[in-house]
Amino acid sequence: MEQVSAVTASTAEVNSPEFMEKNTVKNVSETGKRKSDETDEPESRGRGKRRRGAGGKKLRPGERYIPPPQKRNPGISFNQVHFDETSYYFEGGLRKVHPYYFDFKTYCKGRWIGKSLREVFESEFRAESIEYYHEACKEGRIRLNDTPVEDLSMVLRNNDLMKNTVHRHEPPVVGTTLKILVDNGEVLVVDKPASIPVHPCGRFRHNTVIFILGKELGITELHTVHRLDRLTSGVLLFARTLEVSKKLDQLVRDRKLEKEYVCRVEGEFPEGELVCEEPILVVSFKVGLCRVDPKGKECRTLFQRLSYNGKTSVVRCSPLTGRTHQIRVHLQFLGFPILNDPIYGSSAWGPHRGKGGLVGKSNEELLQALVEEHRSQESLHLLDITDGGIGIEQEVGKKKVPENLDGTSEPEKSGESQKKQTDCSETDSNMTQGCKDLRNENTSSDSPPTNSNGDQKEATDLTQKVPPETRDHLCSECRLVRPDPTEKELVMYLHALRYKGPDFEYSTCLPDWAKEDWVETE
Repeated sequence: MEQVSAVTASTAEVNSPEFMEKNTVKNVSETGKRKSDETDEPESRGRGKRRRGAGGKKLRPGERYIPPPQKRNPGISFNQVHFDETSYYFEGGLRKVHPYYFDFKTYCKGRWIGKSLREVFESEFRAESIEYYHEACKEGRIRLNDTPVEDLSMVLRNNDLMKNTVHRHEPPVVGTTLKILVDNGEVLVVDKPASIPVHPCGRFRHNTVIFILGKELGITELHTVHRLDRLTSGVLLFARTLEVSKKLDQLVRDRKLEKEYVCRVEGEFPEGELVCEEPILVVSFKVGLCRVDPKGKECRTLFQRLSYNGKTSVVRCSPLTGRTHQIRVHLQFLGFPILNDPIYGSSAWGPHRGKGGLVGKSNEELLQALVEEHRSQESLHLLDITDGGIGIEQEVGKKKVPENLDGTSEPEKSGESQKKQTDCSETDSNMTQGCKDLRNENTSSDSPPTNSNGDQKEATDLTQKVPPETRDHLCSECRLVRPDPTEKELVMYLHALRYKGPDFEYSTCLPDWAKEDWVETE
């Protein structure tokens, strides 16, 4: 574990997406006739630029060689090397992940060019102290273009690739087994428990549907058809082949895929069918925040009350369009937010909590108020951002909130395939935050892995919870004792009940909270 800074061609590296990507590019150059990949032409041609590096122009004194940005290979998916990074254990009804070493990567942003690493860490990556970054630098955990940085005075240049080896701690999720509803060779349908993200992003990697399916059931190479918010449960549909994926995509575009959700909302929802057609605008992709706004995109949702227990109502929801957080935003606008919605039930929306679109705040003020409310309640994790925060100031131009070096600087296709996301109805809030698929961008360091399928026995002591070999002397998380999340924090009362097409229908049972006689416990 202590040798995470070693830059060696280990087996893990050889099988990593980056290594495969480099060899893919190399094969293209050997078999294709790209002008830029041909050998240097004679000097007499004059106008052609010679490549830097070996055989190219000499670097001036003090000049650093910066390789061009790596080309992407969207065909690479997660494999056993990634699954073996760490193991699960189960405790108190929760699925937990042993901490592990991981390489976060990002290309130099335009505003960093000409600044030293120290300046960038002090201004934008304040989740850790500058002393931490000095120590990490000494141990070779911070690299520029795969070369360990000796000190933080290094000045950043355009196209610099920064890597930071961190000791990663993932939040726990419910320990409920993933139930396979259908697996017929064409589609895989899962009954997703609440609290588990669909794919890696934010602080989650192994505690995701994609990784759990791969690690525990050996199911990989899935094509994502739609996504659910992390706190949302219910029907989750994957295509097994590219052909089926394209077919389902077309159904989505033609609006021939019917979606039915159930939720529990505050108050007595009106009887009969209610239609909401208010346009929705994305306020923040990073936090996954939306609101009703005339400048937003058109959308339409049908609602019908199923029951009322004297305090709260169960409502059937049928989104006819696929906007981000469409159901949640429309219910808030109608004055009946989902009972435990951490975003659209927040007091940050004002005394009316956004009913009728009355907020009284600009987008910037709303976003800041939401973050500050959850910060004061020590519940930033409900927004799927870390305690250190994210680069919100880039979106709202307000008080600066620091970000972590925890992702890439470019958007990436999500899911386990090359298929583009087309159905955003109640999509995973992590995705709407502009999160990046870790498939191509982030690879684990070559620290010794533990068993990939850790047993499901209850952990009984601290040694089992955090074995000494998984602790890190620089990691601040290792010195913290965080209380386990409560059920209220892990479950939102929104459930994908049914997905129906011209010749198929997949459904789940109603959750307990959707039963007519259910009463919320304190």
